[in-house]
Amino acid sequence: MADTTFLPSVFTNWFDSRGWAPRAHQLELFEKVTSGNSALLIAPTGGGKTLAGFLPSLVDLHQRTKVETRKPGAAASSVSGGLHTLYMSPLKALATDIHRNLEVPIEEMGLSIKLETRSGDTPSHKKQRQKRIPPDILLTTPEQISLLLSDKNAERLFADLQYVILDELHELVTSKRGDLLALALTRLRKLAPNLRCIGLSATIAHPDDLRAYLVEQPLSQQVHHAEIVQAKGGAKPHISILETQERLPWSGHSCIYALPEIYEEIKAHNTTLVFVNTRSQAERLFQELWRINEETLPIALHHGSLDVGQRRKVEAHMAAGQLKAVVCTSSLDLGIDWGDIDLVINVGAPKGASRLAQRIGRANHRMNEASKAILVPSNRFEVLECQAALEASEAGEQDTPPLRQGGLDVLAQHIMCVACAAPFEPEKLYEEVISSQSYRYLDYDLFVKAVEFVATGGYALKAYDRYAKLRPTKEGLFRVSHPQFAQQYRLNSGTILDAATLKVRQVKPRGPNSKRPLGFGGKMLGEIEEWFIEQLAVGDTFVFAGQVLKFEGLKESEAYVSRSSSQDPKIPSYQGGKFPLSTYLAEGVRHFASDPNTWSSLPGQVREWLELQKEKSQLPDYERLLVETFPRNDKHYLVCYPFEGRLAHQTLGMLLTRRLERAGLHPLGFVATEYSLALWGLRDMGLAIKSGRLRLDELFEEDMLGDDLEAWLAESSLMKRTFRNCAMISGLVERRHPGKEKTGRQITINTDLIYNVLHEHEPDHLLLQATWTDAATGLLDISRLGHFLSRIDKRITHSALGRVSPLAVPVLLEIGKEPIFGSATEALLADAADDLILEAQL
Repeated sequence: MADTTFLPSVFTNWFDSRGWAPRAHQLELFEKVTSGNSALLIAPTGGGKTLAGFLPSLVDLHQRTKVETRKPGAAASSVSGGLHTLYMSPLKALATDIHRNLEVPIEEMGLSIKLETRSGDTPSHKKQRQKRIPPDILLTTPEQISLLLSDKNAERLFADLQYVILDELHELVTSKRGDLLALALTRLRKLAPNLRCIGLSATIAHPDDLRAYLVEQPLSQQVHHAEIVQAKGGAKPHISILETQERLPWSGHSCIYALPEIYEEIKAHNTTLVFVNTRSQAERLFQELWRINEETLPIALHHGSLDVGQRRKVEAHMAAGQLKAVVCTSSLDLGIDWGDIDLVINVGAPKGASRLAQRIGRANHRMNEASKAILVPSNRFEVLECQAALEASEAGEQDTPPLRQGGLDVLAQHIMCVACAAPFEPEKLYEEVISSQSYRYLDYDLFVKAVEFVATGGYALKAYDRYAKLRPTKEGLFRVSHPQFAQQYRLNSGTILDAATLKVRQVKPRGPNSKRPLGFGGKMLGEIEEWFIEQLAVGDTFVFAGQVLKFEGLKESEAYVSRSSSQDPKIPSYQGGKFPLSTYLAEGVRHFASDPNTWSSLPGQVREWLELQKEKSQLPDYERLLVETFPRNDKHYLVCYPFEGRLAHQTLGMLLTRRLERAGLHPLGFVATEYSLALWGLRDMGLAIKSGRLRLDELFEEDMLGDDLEAWLAESSLMKRTFRNCAMISGLVERRHPGKEKTGRQITINTDLIYNVLHEHEPDHLLLQATWTDAATGLLDISRLGHFLSRIDKRITHSALGRVSPLAVPVLLEIGKEPIFGSATEALLADAADDLILEAQL
C-alpha cells in the first residue's frame, strides 16, 4: 500500500470518504515535485492525472493557511496574495471541465483556496480584477499568460508563482502555441525563481523532448530533463473495425454506407461519441443520422465553428447524461470527462495511433476498465489504415510528432510582449530565450535580426513609421516607442489564426418582394469561413449548425440565414480540419498492401481487391515504389503508391508535373490521396519509360527538392498565403485595430504587397525565413517527401498496363470530384466505381 503519511489529514480523510486511495504515480509525482523538481507524468486515461498535477498546489496552499479548514459554502479568498498556480490546457472547454471537477474536492475538504478561469471569453472587468486581486489558482491559456506577462505589473503578479501545470502537454508543444508557451515559461522562470513545471499526458512517443521542454536549459550543450513518472497498469482498449454487410466504397470520406450500422450501435449503448476528422463531415453525418433517426434519439453536434453557447449547452447535456450520441471533431478528443460515455466510434481512418488513443480514452474514463471503440473506414484503403491503427494500439505504439524548433514569427511576438512590460537588454533576453528547449538552436545574430525586425520592420521597411515599434535608450535597452504599439500588441497577440470568419445569424425568411430590413432579429448560430460565404448567392442553401439554411444576405460582419427544407444544400468546407496520415500508420498500410500473409484479418471485399491487383498488375513492395502506366479515354496515366500522406503527395505531384513538362510529355494535371498519386497527360508516359526517353530513377531523384521546388514556389501563391500567417503572428500586420476589425481580403492585399517588396529587396528577411520553414514543415511536408525519395532511390518498379489497375481505381475516382450531397450523387459515384473496376478486371 502506498505511503500517504506525508499528506495532511484533511486530504487522506477526503480520499477515505470517497472510498479511494491515492495511486502510486500520484504520490510519486507529489514527492518529486515537492522536493523542488519539475516533472512529467505519463498515465493512461482515467489514471487521475489532473488530481495528481494539482495535489502539490492544493497541499501547499492548505499549509499556508492559518485556519485548518473553513465551513463548506464559505467564500474563499486568496491565500498567497499572488498567483500560486497556473493551469494550462489546449482547450478552453477542458479548463472549464477542470474548474468544475476541482471545485468539488476544494469544497468538500473546506480548503480556503480561490480558483478562477481566464480565457478570451472572460469579461474584461474580471480580467482587470484578476490582475489586481489574483486568485490562488488560475486556469488559463498560453495566449492569456503572454498578455499578463506584457503588463507592467507582471513582476508583482508572478513573484510568488510556485507551479505551472500543463495538461495534455504533447498537444500543446507541437504547434506555434507551444512556441509561445515555451517563451512564456522562460520569462516566468525569471520572475518566479522557485517555479516548478508539471507536465501531464496520456500519449507520448518522445518523452525526453517533453522533459526537456519543462525545464530551463543551460548555455552548455548538455540537455537537462525534468523528472519522469510513468503510471503502471491500465486496461487495454477493446477496438474493432466495423464488419459491414454493405459494399465498401472505393473512394470518398463520407461513410454513408455505414449509417444504419452506426445508428444501431448508438441505440445499443448509453452515450456514444462519433468522431469525424473535419467539420464538414460532422455536419454531413449529423444530418444523415437525423434523417434515419426514427426513434428521435437525442443526438447532438459539436465542433469549433458552432456558437460557444451552443457548444456549452451540448457539454452540459453530456455531463447530465441526457444525450445518446454526439457527432464531434477534435473539439472533444482531449481529456474531458463528461457523462457515461461507453462507446467511441471513429468515422474514417484515425490518421494517427496517438490520436486514436486520445479519442478512445473518452470512453469509460476509468483506468482499470477497457474502453470500447469501433473504427469505420470510409474506403478500401482506409481499411488497411484502420487495421494498422488497431495493431499499433495493441502494441501500445504512439506517433506524436517530435518537439518542433520554435518559430521566428512567434519569437518576434514575444520580444514585443517583453518590451510592453518594461525596457529590455538584448543580451539578457537572448540568454533567457535560448534557455528554452524550443529555441536552443537560435544563434545571437538571428536573435538580433529578430529584435531589429520588431524595432523597425527590417531593412526594406524601416522607412515607414508604422513599423517603428521599439526605440533604443541611452542605456542600450529597447523600449516601446509609443503606447499605441503596446495596445496593438494586446489586440493582436496569439498564434491561433482561424480562417477569416463571419458570424452566422438566423433570421425569419424573406419573400422575393419583402421590404423587411435584412437582419431583423434572430439568434447567433456560430461562425463560418468568409471565403465560403463569398461564393454564395442570395437563395443558395448550405448545411451549418446541424440544419439546412438559406443564405439571405450579408451585412457588415454577419451572414443572415433562414431555415430551409431544401434536399440538395451545398456543404461548407472548413479549412484546417484535415489531419495528415502519420508516418507510423503509413508504414503499416505499406506493410498490409505488400504482404499477402497479412490479409487474413482483412474483410473479404478488400482481400479480393488486393488479389485482383496481384493478378492484373503488381503489389506495391514495402521497400520499393510501384509506378503503373496505362491509357484511358484518350489520355495516358502514371499512378504511383508512395503511402506518405496527401500533403507530401501534393507537393510530389506539383514537382513531377514540372519535370514531365520539361520532358515534353504534356501533363494535364494530377490528383493526390493519402495513399497514391495519379498524373495524366496527352503523351504515352509508359512508352517513354520503355524507350528510355523517360527514366524513372531520374524523374524521382531527390534533387527535385532543390531548384525545381524553388522555381515552383516562386510561381505559386502558397508562399504568399504562408507569409500572411507569419506576418500576423509576428505583429507586422494587424488583424484588429482599436474599434475596427480587418477583413480577410484586406489582410491578404496588405500582406501580398509586403511580400512582394521583401522578396525583391530583402530576400533574407526574418519573416521570409519563417515563411519557408512553415511551408516546408506544414503545407508541403518536404521533410517527409525527402525521406521518401531517399528510401526509393533506384528502387522503382514499373508496371506497364493496357488498362487501369484495381489499385488505381480509388485515385481515379478523385479526379474532378467536388463536394457532394445526397444519395443520387453517391449512386453516380458507385456506378463510376463499378465501371472502373469492371474495366480493370478485363
